[in-house]
Amino acid sequence: MSVRVVFASRSSRVGAALCAAGFVALVAAPMWGGRDDLQLLSEIYAYVALASLWNLLAGYAGLVSVGQEAYVGLGAYLLFAFAILGGISPLWAIPLAGAVAAGVAIPVAALVFRLRGHYFAIGTWIVAEVFRLLASQVAVLGGGSGTSLPAAMIIGIAPSRQARDFLEYWIALALVAAIVAFIVLLLRSRYGLALKAIRDNELAARCNGIDVTRTKVLVYIVTAFGTAMIGAQIFLQKLRISPDAAFSVNDWTAFVIFITVIGGIGRIEGPIIGTVVFFLLRQTLADLGTLYLMMLGLVAILVMLAAPKGIWGLIVERLGWQVFPLERRVVFDERSAAAE
Repeated sequence: MSVRVVFASRSSRVGAALCAAGFVALVAAPMWGGRDDLQLLSEIYAYVALASLWNLLAGYAGLVSVGQEAYVGLGAYLLFAFAILGGISPLWAIPLAGAVAAGVAIPVAALVFRLRGHYFAIGTWIVAEVFRLLASQVAVLGGGSGTSLPAAMIIGIAPSRQARDFLEYWIALALVAAIVAFIVLLLRSRYGLALKAIRDNELAARCNGIDVTRTKVLVYIVTAFGTAMIGAQIFLQKLRISPDAAFSVNDWTAFVIFITVIGGIGRIEGPIIGTVVFFLLRQTLADLGTLYLMMLGLVAILVMLAAPKGIWGLIVERLGWQVFPLERRVVFDERSAAAE
């Protein structure tokens, strides 16, 4: 009897086709969307990427960080430092910022991984505050008031504002596509099996020979790398930076956690669904002022009560859909069995 392990299902094949068609449409967005549309889509991509990375960290590795704004701000400040002080093109500074942030994450991990549970979460927030205070002391980058990219650097990105908008949009789309694709491939690998084992039962994972600490550290470093690149891309579009904006816990951690939780933590589709819901609420309720944040909190409570596994988790339970083929299924070859 022939036995095969497969990932794809009917829903995942349909999902893959829809994703491919949607990606083509989004690549062509500069042809059918205005400047405001491109900026909104770029912001959506940034939140999908940040939420996907936080989901990898918390939903699979079990590392609930409330200080991921540390790497958003670090990536943004590194981009400005490379561009202003080093004369490096901002476009090349994006991957460089990610690489340096990954290097910084190694000693940070050695520190915060001494903590467990809620102490770990508090420790990551303290690290982010330390980064913010350090950034406010860098006088050459504007100190506490921040700074802007020089006009010459901006013009060097592209000769016209429209060309620059198009290029920055495609960079944002490429980054989110690369991050989601990387996470899918990672979770389909043996390393992904180790992460799922750690998520389900850390003690059992250790007993089966998985180096839990090493796996978590690697995920933390990879997440720092991606988060820093997204931070650099966000502030490349803003063209100005300040410590409070770059290290905002509200913008880069609280909203990201909200998106992941309501979408479905531990599911790749969760951050995408959560981002769509978040932006629909923001576009609808943003004019309500403080009531807007109260409404977000109410939505989060209602979703957690009605669907503890998030919106996509509820869909999976009811319909069994999966857009990204991650679940392994054992298939028996009936023709081989009949021949035997």
